Amino acid sequence: MADTPHPNDHPKSEPVGNAVKDPSDWTTGDEPMTGAQASYLKTLSEEAGDAGAYDENLTKAEASLKIDELQGKTGRGQ
Repeated sequence: MADTPHPNDHPKSEPVGNAVKDPSDWTTGDEPMTGAQASYLKTLSEEAGDAGAYDENLTKAEASLKIDELQGKTGRGQ
């Protein structure tokens, strides 16, 4: 009788530790931020009272880090 793999042995059966990559490791991190990132970043910067946090020239990776920072200030994303 052949060994039948246990369902939990499947690599996609549970979240993987690298499911959330560090933005500095993104292959597209140096591309311009997406429209969704720009919109959300602008909203967060206004809510945080930090208009200088929004910069339309940020990369995807930079925008992601700035969003994380502003979510901490505004209490969003928790």
